Amino acid sequence: MVSLQKINPLDDKSLDALGFSWHTDKDGTKYISDALVKVTTQEAEAYYEAVNEIYDMYAEAAGYVIENNLFFDLGIPFNLIEAIKKSWENDVHWHLYGRFDLAGGVDNQPIKLIEFNADTPTALFETALLQWGMLKHNKMDEEKQFNNVYDAISDNFKRLLTLFDETDTFDERYNGWKILFSSVEGNDEEETTTKLLQQMATDAGFNTGFEYLQNVKFSEDGIFDADGYEYEYWFKLYPWEDIATDEPELAMTLTNIMKNQKAIIINPAYTLLFQSKGIMKILCDLFPDSPYLLKTSFEPLKGIKYVEKTVFGREGANTKIIDANGFVLEELDGPYGNYKKVYQEYVEFPKDANGAKYQAGVFFAYEACGMSFRKGSEIMNNMSKFVGHVLV
Repeated sequence: MVSLQKINPLDDKSLDALGFSWHTDKDGTKYISDALVKVTTQEAEAYYEAVNEIYDMYAEAAGYVIENNLFFDLGIPFNLIEAIKKSWENDVHWHLYGRFDLAGGVDNQPIKLIEFNADTPTALFETALLQWGMLKHNKMDEEKQFNNVYDAISDNFKRLLTLFDETDTFDERYNGWKILFSSVEGNDEEETTTKLLQQMATDAGFNTGFEYLQNVKFSEDGIFDADGYEYEYWFKLYPWEDIATDEPELAMTLTNIMKNQKAIIINPAYTLLFQSKGIMKILCDLFPDSPYLLKTSFEPLKGIKYVEKTVFGREGANTKIIDANGFVLEELDGPYGNYKKVYQEYVEFPKDANGAKYQAGVFFAYEACGMSFRKGSEIMNNMSKFVGHVLV
């Protein structure tokens, strides 16, 4: 059973003052839980080791996909294949951060990979800052967390520059390089998350700017803000697969920008391989003995309970839980039904005394760097709650 510690929650006024405006769900319930998951230091270390090992497996699997031209198997849009290859070939296309979703890890349950949100992961503000503030608000030791997310991502921004220098020190040739940060106008969560990342980059020594996605100017000569200033890096909180399907001309332009070495895009295009749930089938093929992997196939599984997912999708949309006889036990509709399907062995999430289920989310930025939880039911969706943690 998941062990919880009740806390006094931050009030809406305090959350608003922090820029955290998405604290109340559309049904009027609070998005932030008034309890923390108790995690032992040994459990935190196990999450850390598991995620580092899983990431290494993802990197090997991505190379395998590229080498064997398995893009179709993963549902990768054809108009991003060249961009993926280009970004994979050169280390300057640096994976800034992602978030692994995991079952188990507490209550003596083994850690199992659910999926990897490698391109545009949510819950960054909550994990990096808010759960730290929750401990402080309750006069608890803020160090009692597995949470180094802010510093880890800031350090990864620094690596964007040191990648160019074999001595692993700052190279003055790149002094003054700029990063333009972009999100879609009208989405408070995405804008706040993007501006948090902008602050991390500023802390790392970058010159930065912010521009709503619709105002960014693209040409084969580079990437520019609305005033025509050019940027060497562009961070977009906008999924690569959506660029491919909704903005095909932009996909072509970004590919040419990369080919012409006019700008570097983060997260890079190859993270779409990580983002595709289809790669979990490749992981199972390459690492059949890994204790962290659930059996995954491109065909419905026989004789066991399993989960049907789309290779791209968010917040549990278009997910089904199916029993060993092929009967659908639970399902959620959504807009991703046209994507290729994968079938993953079902695993039970750990539960609290009231039967609510918990999914761990562990951020990765060069290494595993922090965690939090989502609380919900069988299929975690956009009504799932954010739950912080405390080390015991």
